[in-house]
Amino acid sequence: MHIYHFRPVAEADLSLIARWRAAPHVRVWWGEPSAEDELEKLADPRIAMWIVELDGRPFAFTQDYDVHGWSPHPFSHLPPRSRGIDQYIGEADLLDLGHGSAFVKQHVARLFAAGTPAIGTDPHPSNLRARRAYEKAGFAVTSGPVDTPWGRAVLMECRP
Repeated sequence: MHIYHFRPVAEADLSLIARWRAAPHVRVWWGEPSAEDELEKLADPRIAMWIVELDGRPFAFTQDYDVHGWSPHPFSHLPPRSRGIDQYIGEADLLDLGHGSAFVKQHVARLFAAGTPAIGTDPHPSNLRARRAYEKAGFAVTSGPVDTPWGRAVLMECRP
């Protein structure tokens, strides 16, 4: 079993995130790198952004956010202090090795340990790799496909 290290994203990481966002396997689901202003997100108190490391090597990005920070939001029915999560593996050589579901499971455990009552995620209906990873990490489909302000999605939730 791998132990992943999560460290907060710093401004110095933005070039790494930009490289990952430009990779075809990330861009297909996250859109063009210019679609989100990462520096703006870094300053947003509703969002916590993390670099995920394996044996000291940064390889993935994850973020968790306050689902009640936007209105409307597809997870606004979840209890107060619930979080939404999004993530991707940036390094293509680490795809399809089980790291996605493993680091998501570890991140979810961290959030639950901090008192988060429920977690939602919203992969694209066609992103079967992500959907399988979330299911392995304990998420279940609760709705979908639906149209959200951020695109078409299957809504998945996890509770402790």
